[in-house]
Amino acid sequence: MAGPGVAARVGGRPPLIAVSDIVGAGRELGMRNLSINGVAAKLGVSATALYRHISGRWELERLVGESLLAELELTDDPARPVDEHLLAFGVSLHGFALANPGLATYMQVLFPRGDAGARLLADEIAALGRRGYTAEPAALLSSSVAVLAIGLAAQHELKAEASGSDDGFVVERDAAAERLAGDAALAPVHTAGTQLSSRQYLELLMNALIRGLLSAVVPDRPIADIVADLTATGEDR
Repeated sequence: MAGPGVAARVGGRPPLIAVSDIVGAGRELGMRNLSINGVAAKLGVSATALYRHISGRWELERLVGESLLAELELTDDPARPVDEHLLAFGVSLHGFALANPGLATYMQVLFPRGDAGARLLADEIAALGRRGYTAEPAALLSSSVAVLAIGLAAQHELKAEASGSDDGFVVERDAAAERLAGDAALAPVHTAGTQLSSRQYLELLMNALIRGLLSAVVPDRPIADIVADLTATGEDR
C-alpha cells in the first residue's frame, strides 16, 4: 500500500513517488530504523523504485537527517555572555538529538553533512562573530561544543537502547556498579556518578570544555596561537 500523499497509477501499476515521499516515509520510520527496504515497504514500492530517485543509503540518511535538523531553531540573546551562549547551544543540540533517536549517530558520522547542519554551524559562528570572534576561533568553539553534545547524546541513546532491549544489560550495569562501590580506589567514581543527574553531568562536561577553550580562545587571537596553546604539553607550556 502506498504511503500518504503518494498517487497510484491507473491500471494497477506501481505508485508514483517523489523524493518528498521518500523523506516523509523515512521520518515516520525514524533515523534509528531507517533503511532502503523499510522506506520502500512503507511506500508500497520496490527498493529499485527508490533508486530512481536517490543514489542509496547515504543519500537517504542525509535527506532524512537534514530534514529533521532543519526543524532545530536556536535563538541568540545578544546580552548572554559567550560561555552561557555556548552552553545553551550545546544543551539545545544535545536535547534535540535525544528527541530524535538515531540523529546523534547520523551527526557523529559526518557533521555538518548537508544544508541544515551547515546552517546551524554558520548561525552559531555568526552569533560568536557578534561577540567579537573572528571566523576561525568561532568555528573552533562551535564545532568543539557540537562534537561533545552529539557524542554525549549518542552515548545516552546507546545505553537507553541496550537497557530497553536486553535484560542482561541490567545485570551487567548493576555488577559494574557493585564492583566500583566495593573498590576503595574507585568508590569515589561511583559516588560522584550517583550524585549527578543527567542534566548536571551534561552541564558539568559542557562547562569544563567551554571554560577550558575560552582560556585560550579570545576574540582576536590567531588560530595558530590558539592551537599551539591548547596542544602544548610539559616544557612547551
